[in-house]
Amino acid sequence: QLQLMESGGGLVQPGGSLRLSCAASGFTLDSYAIGWFRQVPGKLREPVSCISSTDGSTYYADSVKGRFTIARDNAKNTVYLQMDSLKPEDTAVYYCAAEDVDYCSELTVYDYWGQGTQVTVSS
Repeated sequence: QLQLMESGGGLVQPGGSLRLSCAASGFTLDSYAIGWFRQVPGKLREPVSCISSTDGSTYYADSVKGRFTIARDNAKNTVYLQMDSLKPEDTAVYYCAAEDVDYCSELTVYDYWGQGTQVTVSS
């Protein structure tokens, strides 16, 4: 059974950092494009970042560009989202998702989703 599990969320002060992890079971992540999304109550889920399966090319939303970094560790079957210089507006539930495609973008539709991890940025 293909499963994704996010971890690493929590409470952090503005300007702080968190690293989210997306661990896979039942399949190997290296052949899947992986996306990170976030959602706040009352708003649509929005794409944050993704990493392609072939060449490791990445996408970042303008709101996180220069502050967030997505990376794979195929040996650990895990994808990370390093979040630096966090702002209160980054507060959301963060989800990772997987799709069996070579390349990803903000338009990629994903079939497999994790349960989410809460990130709260507050002083």
